[in-house]
Amino acid sequence: MLSRRHLLALAAAAPFAEARAFVAPRVVAVGGALTELIYEFGAQGLLVGVDSTSIYPAVAQKLPNVGYARTLSAEGLLSLAPTLIVATEDAGPPAVLRQLEAARVPLHVLRAEHRFEGLLDRTARLGELLDRKAEARALTDRLNKQWQTTQQQVQQLRQARTPRVLFILSHGMNQVRIAGQETAADAVIAYAGGSNAFAGVSGYKPLTPEAAIAAAPDVILSTDQGLEAAGGIDGLLKLPGLAQTPAGLKRRVVAFDAIELLGFGPRLPQAVGKLARAIA
Repeated sequence: MLSRRHLLALAAAAPFAEARAFVAPRVVAVGGALTELIYEFGAQGLLVGVDSTSIYPAVAQKLPNVGYARTLSAEGLLSLAPTLIVATEDAGPPAVLRQLEAARVPLHVLRAEHRFEGLLDRTARLGELLDRKAEARALTDRLNKQWQTTQQQVQQLRQARTPRVLFILSHGMNQVRIAGQETAADAVIAYAGGSNAFAGVSGYKPLTPEAAIAAAPDVILSTDQGLEAAGGIDGLLKLPGLAQTPAGLKRRVVAFDAIELLGFGPRLPQAVGKLARAIA
């Protein structure tokens, strides 16, 4: 039978034994917006890997890279020995996700909802998964305040005639698509007080000269990465039909960082405010 002295010694040592037994999660984030949220929580120390869209903050690019979110490799992910993988619905292919589940690695796929409310839902869910609920609540409060300010700015900038905005997605001159409804671009244009020039179609469609001219956009919107791939504004306006549009004739082309504009991450309020000012 243990003496009282031995029992007291064991009780004093117990917290230290628990601390030694605790192992911090090894997290892989698939999706630039999720990586941003983790940094906002101050939980970046848990990250052991990210995908190629995780370019902000810049320090995230120093982490091991598991490749593009839509073309993941199970081997690449598992080589990092993750204890938790968080991703959005854009992650794939499905066969790789099934392999991860078979390997019994906790995989949590968060909805890629293109709404401000969706951002708040992802913030709360990620806070739960990473045991950062207090940080998630604090970020939610900040986002709500920023969103209210942004909405007021959009209202002040709103014009009698809503500007027609054409979003161009370009990874190269031979891969050019325009954004219709049910896309992140469509949602962010609406939030900024604009009208999607291709609201009559769904998803992303190839650009044609006839469609571009018929859309008659007042502003052409692109990503920084797409504009660079096209060779700047001059290169972009060489795409079929764009130079003949009202936007092309006035060279009204604006561009933003892809993840800031389309990721629906914690920079969404500032992205919407910047876009509202750019298209006003």
